[in-house]
Amino acid sequence: MALSITFHALTSLLLFHVSLVSTATHTPHHHASHSSNHLQKAHRALQAWKKVIYSDPKNLTGDWVGPSVCSYTGIFCAPSPSDPNTLVVAGIDLNHGDIAGFLPEPIGLLSDLALIHLNSNRFCGILPRSLSQLSLLYELDLSNNRFVGPFPDVVLSLPSLKYLDLRYNEFEGPLPPKLFSNPLDAIFVNNNRLTSLIPREFTGTTASVVVFANNDFSGCLPPTISHFADTLEELLLINSSLSGCLPPEVGYLYKLRVLDMSYNSLVGPVPYSLAGLGHLELLNLDHNMFTGAVPLGVCVLPSLQNLTVSDNYFSEEEGICRNLTSRGIVFDDSNNCLPDKPHQRSHKVCEDVLDHPVDCYDHECSAVAPQASPFAAGPSLAPAPAPAPAYT
Repeated sequence: MALSITFHALTSLLLFHVSLVSTATHTPHHHASHSSNHLQKAHRALQAWKKVIYSDPKNLTGDWVGPSVCSYTGIFCAPSPSDPNTLVVAGIDLNHGDIAGFLPEPIGLLSDLALIHLNSNRFCGILPRSLSQLSLLYELDLSNNRFVGPFPDVVLSLPSLKYLDLRYNEFEGPLPPKLFSNPLDAIFVNNNRLTSLIPREFTGTTASVVVFANNDFSGCLPPTISHFADTLEELLLINSSLSGCLPPEVGYLYKLRVLDMSYNSLVGPVPYSLAGLGHLELLNLDHNMFTGAVPLGVCVLPSLQNLTVSDNYFSEEEGICRNLTSRGIVFDDSNNCLPDKPHQRSHKVCEDVLDHPVDCYDHECSAVAPQASPFAAGPSLAPAPAPAPAYT
């Protein structure tokens, strides 16, 4: 779950603080010369960075003065994993600093970094190629900034990276297929300007959380999404200009807890394979063009807490789907074509769609015109149906 990722990040910071306490207690045992070399490089990098910071309203970098980098605000030191007697800069946390500037090439000198947290600032420009030197980097959070350019493929060269958060920036262009062959645990790329098809090849992936939402992708979700089956717990594709049918292979993602496909142009029936998602807690299909029945297999999922199928063209609800609230499930089926249900579409609107059913077995993705979603004016943020697991 996304909450667990946030908890993990906080845990990492706590571990760094524990390391700091340990370091403060045993500093005399550190090899001064070894530590000095690492910390001198860190000093050069941080001073170069300070020179290209143009606005720091909270004065977080005001104490970035002198060689004692471990005392700088937002800088965390710890023993080196390769030599416990060597003190290094292991973490940077300037979250919510509202700092304006960019990341200079000398940042690559911080080669001992395990985490960089820079969310909610005003850093801009492109990411420096020197980031590739951060071979120990485990968490990279650049969300809520003003970075631009193509997807920063430099992050794909980081061998230790597990957590990648690039949401709420201005990255554009296609996603590189290599993103999904890296051993990442969490991928957040929502709310950028990413375009083109979601890659058709998902191979060797280990991600448990993938958030693509609020980009300008096109085409279909590829059947190879099933390659996420052994790890994926959250898949959010909200408002991503997806079209075509939902592939049955989504039902192979047996660990899924959250599946949100709302505000797209998906058509055809809901695949019955979704009945295999025994851990699913939230399913949101809101604002698409699904037809046919809301399948019983979905409605009886043992972990289901929230099901939203509103603003589609469903014409039937199987079995207990007609009264899901009796199971204590939050359920919204408004604005469909369901007879004897309130708040539905008009007969004329339903007839225009239901008279032309989609056969997903014969429905080629390429045959789907790259049309704008009829719900393109979707939310700039993920919808927040009533008690849903946290998305971010």
